[in-house]
Amino acid sequence: MTSAPTAGGVVAELVRVRRLTDQEGQKLQRIVRRGSTSSVRYRRAMMLLASAGGNRVPVIAKLVQADEDTVREVIHRFNEIGLACLDPRRAGGRPRLLSPDDEDFVIQTATTRPSKLGQPFTHWSIRKLAAYLRRVHGRVIRIGREALRCLLARRGVTFQRTKTWKESPDPELDAKLDRIEEVLERFPDRVFAFDEFGPLGIRPTAGSCWAEQGRPERHPATYHRTHGVRYFHGCYSVGDDTLWGVNRRKKGAANTLAALRSIRAARPDGAPIYVILDNLSAHKGSDIRRWAKKNKVELCFTPTYASWANPIEAHFGPLRQFTIANSHYPNHTVQTRALHAYLRWRNGNARHRDVLAAERKERARIRSEKGIRWGRRPLATAA
Repeated sequence: MTSAPTAGGVVAELVRVRRLTDQEGQKLQRIVRRGSTSSVRYRRAMMLLASAGGNRVPVIAKLVQADEDTVREVIHRFNEIGLACLDPRRAGGRPRLLSPDDEDFVIQTATTRPSKLGQPFTHWSIRKLAAYLRRVHGRVIRIGREALRCLLARRGVTFQRTKTWKESPDPELDAKLDRIEEVLERFPDRVFAFDEFGPLGIRPTAGSCWAEQGRPERHPATYHRTHGVRYFHGCYSVGDDTLWGVNRRKKGAANTLAALRSIRAARPDGAPIYVILDNLSAHKGSDIRRWAKKNKVELCFTPTYASWANPIEAHFGPLRQFTIANSHYPNHTVQTRALHAYLRWRNGNARHRDVLAAERKERARIRSEKGIRWGRRPLATAA
């Protein structure tokens, strides 16, 4: 700000916005060019751009049809708090009935189980919560149901489905996860994953497909499994992004050993390979361990209750979505042919957008908590 002489000889301070940053200038220009849902934001943005262009307060006031004091106040607010000055500060209306402490108490009560407060139910409804607040001991909070709903929404408290969580009791949890991460990072072309997918029965399976509105495709409602079940023994090559497998009548050490031999055959050069698999007893027999040691195969077991750490799990999602969902196979032979037909298409189109989207969706479901390593709970930060 600089000073300018007035008619009476008194030097008045020239009000002008500070130098705009690139982001501020672009945002103000975008508001003025495109207009705004708020006429207040639009006019204030014009004031700031006009001031940044060297126009003085009287000229800006005439431009936006506003009082000169209003223009000065907007400029001063911008110099203090930046673009936050564009948002109007509403005043007037009915005075607030709840203090900030009362609002905090409402939020604390809403996020506390009613049974802990001596109430005979497991969760709050809006009516029950409002009634409890009116007669809580120590303070009386009178708030209507709609005002209570708005307060909860404003403070980020919503009605959500309860989720379950199973902690892994494996004492070697971190060591196993670290080893899996290490081999995936250092030897991706020599890492394979193995797991079983199933049980696969012969019965109509719900799904979704394109159809005329109001005319969905219909399958018979039968729940009889007269053909028994099968298990898909899947093998996945991380380096080649290739998925293959075979259907078996049951899980067992013999079938696991056969799958491991097919994985070893995928790298016939004799170099060490790493196979990630879960803690199923059929994966840990003495015969399997002796064979793995003899053939340079390191078995990287996932922690207990943490089979989601296996890379193949994300690829079972598309397999279920594109071959099992929305199906009605007559027998296991036809079902197996469909599985193998999809695997041939999938390995030839591994980077297809539908495959990648289904894998991302399944991976997010498996890990359950976005951004948390292996889906575990974040560690409590020290106070």
